[in-house]
Amino acid sequence: MVGAAVSSGTDEAVYVARAAELSGRAEHPNVSVVTATVCGVPAPGSPEADRLSDVAVIAAPSNLGLRPPGPGRVPGCAKAPEALRRAGLHDRLGRFGAFDAGSVLPARYVDDGESAAGTRVRNQDALIDHARRLAERLTGLLDDGRVPLVLGGDCSLLVGAGLALARRGGHGLVHIDGHSDFRHPGNSDACMNLAGEELAAVVGRHWPAVSDIDGRGPYFDAQRVAHLGCRGDDEHLGEIREVLGATVRADEIRADVDAAAERARDVAGDGYWLHLDVDVLDPAGLPAVDSPAAGGLDLGELTRLLAALVPGAVGVQVTVFDPDLDPDGRYARLLAGILEAALVPV
Repeated sequence: MVGAAVSSGTDEAVYVARAAELSGRAEHPNVSVVTATVCGVPAPGSPEADRLSDVAVIAAPSNLGLRPPGPGRVPGCAKAPEALRRAGLHDRLGRFGAFDAGSVLPARYVDDGESAAGTRVRNQDALIDHARRLAERLTGLLDDGRVPLVLGGDCSLLVGAGLALARRGGHGLVHIDGHSDFRHPGNSDACMNLAGEELAAVVGRHWPAVSDIDGRGPYFDAQRVAHLGCRGDDEHLGEIREVLGATVRADEIRADVDAAAERARDVAGDGYWLHLDVDVLDPAGLPAVDSPAAGGLDLGELTRLLAALVPGAVGVQVTVFDPDLDPDGRYARLLAGILEAALVPV
C-alpha cells in the first residue's frame, strides 16, 4: 500500500503516543506516561507531503447489516465516517497527500428482521444494491492505481469489497475482527444480520443472494484468508480453523504481534484486502462498538499490527465504530490517531 513495513523493534508506546497526539490525550490506560515523539505535519512540497498520494478515502456509512440496538432505533455506526472527519482524520491524512473520494450512500435502514428470518438477511435488497455500487466505486479507484480507505459503516461492507476484487481476478483477505463473523445457514438457524456473517458470505458459505452476487462468488478463496482477533470462546473458532488459511486468536496476537502479521501476510499473499472491525480492541481501550468483548488488543498492539499489514494491502476498510456510544468524541479522535499512525508508520 504505502510506506514501509514497521520495524519489529518499534516500541508499542510510540504507536500509542501517536494515536494519543491526534486524539488530544497525553495519557492512556495502556501506557502510563507518553514520552515518545510524535510525527509532525509535513511541509508543503516535501517528500512526506506525498506519502499517501495514492490513498483515496471513501465514506460508506452503511448500517444495513446490523440488528437494531433497540425498538425504533437504528445502529449508529453509519455516523462513523463523519465522526472521524470531525476528529481530524481527513485533514491529517490529506496533509500527507490522501484525497477525499466521496461517499457511497446506502438506502434507508429498515428493521425487517422478523419477515426476513430464516430466508434472507436483514435489509437484503438494500445490502446487495449498496454492495454493487461500492464495488463499482472501488473498481474504478483500483483501476486508477489508487488504494481505497473505506470508512464504514458495518462489516457487511466486506461483500462489496469482495465483489470488486473478485471482478479483478481475486485477492487474499486479512480479516481483523473481535469475532469470527462466520455464522451461516450451515451452522445456524439464526442467520439474519450480515455484519455478523460477512466472513462466511465472502468465502461462499452463505445464501447465494449475498455470497454469489452476479455469479462472482466466492469473492475470496478461503485458503487465502487470514482471520485475526477472535476470542478463545468464539462459537465458530473450530470451523474457521478448518476452513480458512490461518486463524490467530486475540491472545495469540498479543503474545507476538509480529508473528501474527507475518502469518497473515504469508496466507493472504501479495495485494490483499485488509478488513478492520474495531471491536478487536479490548473495550477498556475503545468501548464504542456494537458488540464489545473483553480479551481484545490494546491500542499499541492494534496500531503495530496495522502498521505491519498496511503496506501489503490493496485497500483497507474500517468498520463498526459507533459514535452514538461516543458522546464527547474522544474515541473518534483516538481511532483517527490509530489510523494515521498505521498509515504513516514510524
